[in-house]
Amino acid sequence: MKKIMLALIGIAMSFGAAAANYTEGKEYTDIKQPVQNLPQVLEFFSFYCPHCYQFENVYKVPQTVEKNLPEGVKMERYHVDFLGPLGPNLTQAWAVAMVLKVEDKVTPVLFEGIQKTQSINTPADIRNAFVKAGVSGDEYDAALNSFVVKSLVAKQQNAAQDLKLRGVPAMFVDGKYQVRNNGIAVENAADYAKEFSNVVNYLVNKK
Repeated sequence: MKKIMLALIGIAMSFGAAAANYTEGKEYTDIKQPVQNLPQVLEFFSFYCPHCYQFENVYKVPQTVEKNLPEGVKMERYHVDFLGPLGPNLTQAWAVAMVLKVEDKVTPVLFEGIQKTQSINTPADIRNAFVKAGVSGDEYDAALNSFVVKSLVAKQQNAAQDLKLRGVPAMFVDGKYQVRNNGIAVENAADYAKEFSNVVNYLVNKK
């Protein structure tokens, strides 16, 4: 019985050590020039990015991170416009989704149209994807041409530029740290999102 208890204590200690043992250069990197006034947790992605599609649909990383954040901590997702022929149009569309608060509805439709069916090839196709997700065409058009959407587009572009973003998916915390996607060590792929989330929460609480 004593041996079993010691073994359990050892397991608990090893898990505790692992949770506290995230190191710069392994699970995350420091941003050399921190960027102010960004969302506390910020993910950049592109509907053209196959890895972003896997992050979203296979590993469920964004959903898991957002669900497990400490109370009061907000996560935002920005689209980048440097990938694909409709990159800038999709960044505008994502701003529309943010304003209309339909991100969850349009994300799977846009990913499927870009990654799986290749049915989104024009700005009109993007508009149709929103209609398919339940947004009226008139509502989409009004939002697309609004000042608030133009401001959000600039906000996304400026954040990517300020952070010197080179690739996606990319997740940042406090404008000071970037999680290293390939630095998340798990034995089972099913645990990847949870461990990624643990690293994010560690950085959120890092002083």
